[in-house]
Amino acid sequence: MKVAPIDSPYAWLRLLASLGIATVGSAGMYAVVVVLPAFQTDFNIGRAGASIPYTMVMAGFGFGGLIVTRIVDKYGIVRPLLTCSIALGLSYIQAGLSTSLLLLSLAHIQIGAFGCAIVFAPLLADISKWFTKRRGLAIAICACGNYLAGTLWPTIMQSMLADIGWRETYFFIGILSTGLMFPLIFCLNRKPNESVGITSGGSEGSPHDLGLTPNKLTALLCVAGVSCCVAMAMPQVHLVALCGDRGYGSAVGAQMLSLMLACGLVSRLGFGWLSDRLGGLMTLLIGSSLQCLALVCFLGANSLVSVYAVSMMFGLFQGGIVPSYALVVREFFPEAQAASRLGIIILATVFGMAFGGWISGAIYDYTSSYQIAFAHGAGWNLVNVAIILMLLVRSGRLKSFICSTA
Repeated sequence: MKVAPIDSPYAWLRLLASLGIATVGSAGMYAVVVVLPAFQTDFNIGRAGASIPYTMVMAGFGFGGLIVTRIVDKYGIVRPLLTCSIALGLSYIQAGLSTSLLLLSLAHIQIGAFGCAIVFAPLLADISKWFTKRRGLAIAICACGNYLAGTLWPTIMQSMLADIGWRETYFFIGILSTGLMFPLIFCLNRKPNESVGITSGGSEGSPHDLGLTPNKLTALLCVAGVSCCVAMAMPQVHLVALCGDRGYGSAVGAQMLSLMLACGLVSRLGFGWLSDRLGGLMTLLIGSSLQCLALVCFLGANSLVSVYAVSMMFGLFQGGIVPSYALVVREFFPEAQAASRLGIIILATVFGMAFGGWISGAIYDYTSSYQIAFAHGAGWNLVNVAIILMLLVRSGRLKSFICSTA
């Protein structure tokens, strides 16, 4: 396999290819949302039953990531990506041929595992090996593929759905996914030149610098990931329903959600730039604290304009949080463990999103209001802030930051 220098023009080319792969491979998270009403009609099931394929995508995303990240740590990124790109295309076709909800759900587990799982944590860990000077920005750009998919694919799918139906749409997406990913993957067929820049040891510190074992630090980061994403899920999952309840209409809610995701793209790039200057832990603390502030602001947003404003604020604050975990992993763990450790933490964040979306709905069902749900999310957010603050104190970086800004 050829080698290339770190922080070289090839590294930026690799980053652009990774962004394209992530944008294509993340389509399953949004395809299933667009097609949900068609599932309901075709299989003659209720809304809850039609939502099961989305849950299965997220399950494949989370648990599939545990497996695929270990494979990537052992064999590199190229061979697993090539295998998964073919399997992803076949999984979409399998979903389109499904004759029961069970078969459809199984196909969506595969879509999550062969698509979302391989193009998030493994790609973030991989791209972190190619940059030293702008590692945070590079990770953030790669992570934008997830949000770009949410911006592009629903519009494409919605027009196709009306013209050819959901099954044929899935066939098309399966063929297109494999066709687009395959050539981009070959752009990744080089390894970093370890004689230039950072070596394979890769990390700048170790869990022992924090007085923790590697497993204890991983566990703490998992709890932090669950906590911030329980809070993050509240607006993302229930914003459309909130707008419907207040009489603004579901269409307005969908526009707000799109605006939030667009602001999330800006947020990821901005926090990526910031993380190169402050480090992963400090960036995570700032982003999580601001997300908590936005959740509190939702409590006082009582007009259409104020809900729009707070939705934009939330998007600008939360987009950089999850990518910061990738930078933290690279700061405290060796390169050989980067993908597998990050895969475990990403599983925790996916669980947090799933639980946060459900518990917010349960709180609404019990109270007939989203006010307590927002306060509940803010409470979880404070748990995240406390954990990251503790890690910063243990590392001595908080004291250094305060002294440098004093």
